[in-house]
Amino acid sequence: MGFFDRLAGKPPAPPPSNGHEAATPLDPSVAGVAPRLLAAREKLDAKDLAGAMAVYEEVLAVAGDRADVLVTISGDLGSTGHIPQIIELVAPRYDALRHGPATGINLVQAYLAVRNPDAARHVLDILFSLRRPELEDRLNGFSNAVAELISHGVVQGIPAFAPQAADQAAYVEDIPVSVALVTLSRPVWAYGLESVEGILPKKEGKLRRVGFAQLSLPKAYVDPEEASKLPEDELGRLSRAIPVWFAETFYFSPLYSSIAALGCIQGGKGPKRPAIFATDWTVENLKKLAESATDGLDYVFTGSLKRENAEFVLIMTVWEVKKMRERKQFTVRWTAATADAELAKLHEFIRTFMEWAPYPEGSGIPYSPQSSPTIWLDSLGALLGLFLVEKNLQTKELLAPLSPIFDSLAQHAFSPPASSLAWVSLRLRASALGLAPNLSEVLLSRHPTVVQARSLLGA
Repeated sequence: MGFFDRLAGKPPAPPPSNGHEAATPLDPSVAGVAPRLLAAREKLDAKDLAGAMAVYEEVLAVAGDRADVLVTISGDLGSTGHIPQIIELVAPRYDALRHGPATGINLVQAYLAVRNPDAARHVLDILFSLRRPELEDRLNGFSNAVAELISHGVVQGIPAFAPQAADQAAYVEDIPVSVALVTLSRPVWAYGLESVEGILPKKEGKLRRVGFAQLSLPKAYVDPEEASKLPEDELGRLSRAIPVWFAETFYFSPLYSSIAALGCIQGGKGPKRPAIFATDWTVENLKKLAESATDGLDYVFTGSLKRENAEFVLIMTVWEVKKMRERKQFTVRWTAATADAELAKLHEFIRTFMEWAPYPEGSGIPYSPQSSPTIWLDSLGALLGLFLVEKNLQTKELLAPLSPIFDSLAQHAFSPPASSLAWVSLRLRASALGLAPNLSEVLLSRHPTVVQARSLLGA
């Protein structure tokens, strides 16, 4: 979303010169998806529609909610003239907020091609609701095409489907650099542990919705974009790990649903990578974040972090979204010697101010504050980095060294259960990417979810 470019100290980028919405490169985190889609495209080129459809059904069964998969399938079917099959396979799965506008544009064109103006108008309304300025001209053009179809029964010159090959990374150089937001709606260590029952409490009833935004790092770097191309340092890690920590905390309250919102740089000649926010969030940014959240937001926490010699200074602000006004500002300072104590005080103060309360016993794992916030933040930062590598949102070369994090977390992995689950998740992800150091056995919690995770996932 170019809308957030200013957070990274960048001017807004112009839309792609070819007028087409650039598709996200295929995410390789689900093994075998990209080769299967390439195989399906080869079948389409060989006029074997039935064979391609069989492959697509297999892929959609395991990865049908991935934006890159849907845009590739819809683009390949469209560019080979198989319009009804786009509607059959893609339309039932498409969600604009999760999957982005590229697939939606392909669907609009498909509905226009089969002369279904009502369905085309429905998808257009959803795309307009995304409020993407760079799409406005094209969406207005499609709106005129719908009107023409209603009036005359045909549309002259329906725009051609933009082909979306399975090796989209080849086209990255043509994509303008922009900052997109990645949101986490559950604890980062819980991703990948979905098969383990009883970890997370069920979210029910009317909840207060709160978002925690990536911290800004004003004047921390001469060139934030160039700094983002280097391995993660302590400031960068904390700017992402602190909102992830608080979002996790509020997930474990029956009063709240929570998200963490983090920036990612995409496009240009370099790989995708975490963004560094050089300026504070504006009211405009906050409104956009609240609008993009599935059920909206009631509160958003923003903040800035800076280092003054040996001291860190963190300022956090909580915003009431409905009136878009500041409710409270919190400031904390710490050195290496006082970090755990000061961050624990901040954590408790924010919980108290927001009237946080825990779930009753038996609703997910028992949650309690970590004894060492600094070790937990380092662990969350490492987990987030591995998660982004898995999702093709950064490269392994940008990760901080993992051995010190394993060593420090090992001493705290027994309690609470979240620490043990984080250890399991960290070890699994690092092993899958070939990054896990040689490890001895670590004493983990005996909580049933931890035992199940260790057993089911082989940790």
